[in-house]
Amino acid sequence: MPDAHRRTSIEHRASSIEHEMFIISVETHFWASHQLLLPDGSKEPLHHHNWLVTAEVASEKLNDMAVVMDFHELKQMVDNIAAELDNKALNETGCFQQNNPSAENVAKYIYDKLRMGLPEGVKLRNVKVVEQPGCSAQYETDLDAN
Repeated sequence: MPDAHRRTSIEHRASSIEHEMFIISVETHFWASHQLLLPDGSKEPLHHHNWLVTAEVASEKLNDMAVVMDFHELKQMVDNIAAELDNKALNETGCFQQNNPSAENVAKYIYDKLRMGLPEGVKLRNVKVVEQPGCSAQYETDLDAN
């Protein structure tokens, strides 16, 4: 009986993995200030963060170099997006003039820009931004939607 239980457990675990994926991630930083619009219409005081951005991409298959994609290429893509926000007051940048520059919206903005430039077969799993240690927001969509 122990073998039957073990086999069932292994089969269950294997069937719960829908897609096997290779995953890589890169990190970058940028410095920016923001002030959130509060529900009562007032704004919080302008303050800055040294934002940490982590982007995770995945692929079911490795490319000709046996990698998901080159780390340097992914890092450069994330760095380029972060550079658009670096040393800026986010409320004054075009992308956040109509949207509150919350950590959640910053994560979505980076996600949307990064997703457009990925190589074929590479899917963006998520983008996480950390305003300060212990305070982060993450944006992700269903991998099949990529």
